[in-house]
Amino acid sequence: MNPKLKSYLIHSSLFIVTFITTTLAGAEWTYGKSIFFTENYSWADFASGLPYSICFLMILTCHEFGHYFTAVYYRVKTTLPYYIPLPPFGFLLGTLGALIRIKQPIQTNRQQFDIGIAGPLAGLVVALGFLIYGFMTLPPPDYIFQFHPEYQKYGLDYAKHVYDPSTMPENTVDVIIGKNMLFVFLEKTFADPSRMPNPHEIMHYPFLFAGFLSLLFTGLNLLPIGQLDGGHVLYGLVGYRWHKIIATIVFFTILFITGLGYIEPNWPIEKIAWQGGLYLLFLFMAMRSIFEKRSDRLMYALIIFTTQYITSWLLPTVHGYSGWFLFTMLIGFFVGVPHPPSAIEQPLDTSRKILGWFALLVFFLCLTPDPISLIAPTTATP
Repeated sequence: MNPKLKSYLIHSSLFIVTFITTTLAGAEWTYGKSIFFTENYSWADFASGLPYSICFLMILTCHEFGHYFTAVYYRVKTTLPYYIPLPPFGFLLGTLGALIRIKQPIQTNRQQFDIGIAGPLAGLVVALGFLIYGFMTLPPPDYIFQFHPEYQKYGLDYAKHVYDPSTMPENTVDVIIGKNMLFVFLEKTFADPSRMPNPHEIMHYPFLFAGFLSLLFTGLNLLPIGQLDGGHVLYGLVGYRWHKIIATIVFFTILFITGLGYIEPNWPIEKIAWQGGLYLLFLFMAMRSIFEKRSDRLMYALIIFTTQYITSWLLPTVHGYSGWFLFTMLIGFFVGVPHPPSAIEQPLDTSRKILGWFALLVFFLCLTPDPISLIAPTTATP
């Protein structure tokens, strides 16, 4: 088979499979229709996930082709996007995203800057469009009753009655969306306050939910660390030395917030010993790209662990977000925190500097410390 045709088949097949899995995920998030647990799952059930799927994949596609076309402009050999499907089990999103593979070294920091920043900005423009449309076309408040008919007995004042973990029905999970500053700004600017859904119910509004997830992933991509998009941007703005300093501080902050409250001082000593040991191993491995010496990694792992433990003892109600554990491990162990120096260093012009600082501002606006929280009932009710 022709290698180019084979490549097209791989990319298109991955896109089709990802389109199917995100549509299945959309039906589950929006209507609670799981292909694995819903009897007589129909094409109509599948089609109900299309608004989420189309919105999410369009934003993701624009992000990746922003990288792709900028690389093509600089004649840097690259692949088309590889979409990564994810079977929609439970609270999964139907995809792990997409990526392009650069097939040759990028020679200058200016090229790295342009290729890195093009993706998140392209995706951001489309995400803003979907979110604004979603906010401006919100359905009436009683729209939520088609998903939760049990709320009708409370009327539109249902929020005061249904989100208490002690009174939640057994075998249910409450999903709470943690808004970021950009999402809140768009909400206040474009949404009718009387129609704005409760944060516990946003997953039933596919344009808002897919747009929120896109802002979240835009923020993650713009983290000023390593060779993430934000890492390329920061490297272009401040150079190798300051990038390493800032990226290390940011990564340490993420590690601290992620694990805060993970080990609780009131646990039995045996539990603290074995679970704390595993957590120290996690910290040790996550700092692999920052410190070559194992003794340095161990020392800083102990410092972070001790600081978190003391903080939890003094402020027992303060907790981090354990959902970032896998992400921090991927960054620290595989992606790396430092940015490798470019073969050719070129100072950025004023327009690129403005765009770069704007991209880092977008990172802060999209920052969501606890994006999705799952609350289970504390007491089973009949």
